[in-house]
Amino acid sequence: MPQVPSGQDSSASFPRTSGVPLIDIQRQFRMLHEELLAAVGRVCASGRYILGPDCQQLEESLARFCRVGHAIGCASGSDALLLALLACDIGPGDEVLVPSYTFFATASAVARLGAVPVFVDIEPAGFTIDAQAVAAAITPATRAIIPVHLFGQCASMDELTRLAQPHGIRLIEDAAQAIGAELDGRRAGGLGDAACFSFYPTKNLGAFGDAGLLSTDDTALADKLKLLRAHGMQPRYHHQLLGINSRLDTLQAAMLNVKLPHLDHWTELRQQHAERYGELFTAGGLDQVLGLPVTLPGRRHVWNQYVVRVPDGRRDALREHLAARQIGTEIYYPIPLHQQPCFAYLGTPPVLAETELAARETVALPIFPEMTGDEQELVVKAIAEFFGHRATPRRSPLARPKFLDRREERMRKDEWGKP
Repeated sequence: MPQVPSGQDSSASFPRTSGVPLIDIQRQFRMLHEELLAAVGRVCASGRYILGPDCQQLEESLARFCRVGHAIGCASGSDALLLALLACDIGPGDEVLVPSYTFFATASAVARLGAVPVFVDIEPAGFTIDAQAVAAAITPATRAIIPVHLFGQCASMDELTRLAQPHGIRLIEDAAQAIGAELDGRRAGGLGDAACFSFYPTKNLGAFGDAGLLSTDDTALADKLKLLRAHGMQPRYHHQLLGINSRLDTLQAAMLNVKLPHLDHWTELRQQHAERYGELFTAGGLDQVLGLPVTLPGRRHVWNQYVVRVPDGRRDALREHLAARQIGTEIYYPIPLHQQPCFAYLGTPPVLAETELAARETVALPIFPEMTGDEQELVVKAIAEFFGHRATPRRSPLARPKFLDRREERMRKDEWGKP
């Protein structure tokens, strides 16, 4: 699920003397640049650029991280969804239940196989697919459900499992935004039949281009996925299945191997930032005019995005106000999928009240591990100004984020603005 502000290059840096970027991926690169460049050099020297040893290392590490038996690398998160559906034998006429409030790839993978995406409403607190709406949408043609762990928080997988199992319906997690998220101590990636991850550069664990991965505890499904990602070929030039070309780039895997050991620390920083936002907004009385995001019971939220609700039709005006102060925002997602022109062939779109309200009200604010407390206070102060709040939010008592070492602190002070 790409998450780059409209009109901005995903590889861009945001050196500023004022304002706050939605995300600054260059800060993370500068922290780890020596290790990352060394990893690139090792791959170049090896000459093994696709599915090389680094890919196997990443797969094994992420299988352990997700607490599953198998992880299978592929070329992107979008391909991961397509591969999962292919491995589950989803095809023409099959119905697949998907939320409408999600990135396009969740539904497009279904449609590309000739299956029918059936759009289902979300629950308003966590923005994930509503289990009651799923129960009402199941028909004899339903073959799979794709719950999306949106913005870094798990969907209600236990309820969905209870609905799916009696009917033999496959559960495919779209965990593109949720690596490391948990539900009652169980990790995203091990909550369904298979799970799909994206390492798009702005994700919590981001590559330097497109890359993806699938996870599963089903050995037969894992073997099938490995075939499908490489033209269904095994051995060479012998094609067992009609697969696709979606092999993991070794360079991407090598850089992800450098980053993975830091992921839990980065997640903790995101969690601190989310808690600090909540304290600052509440101290300034802004919790009375904004709908603040929540962590639902039993969840470990990894905060890929910090998304607030702005009621009464003021969302777009607030966004313009913040843009004038060089504060980055983005809307995920302004047009629900059931209202997209490319799905008009499905007939009259359903009325999905919570989805449509979220599309009108929500806006994502800056959150990333290297964000500073001063930057957060600047965001909150600008929002307070928009709503006419006179009191400047008090400084949060939470500790400032601690970066990985003194070198990183020096880079933050002296080098982020350098070319």
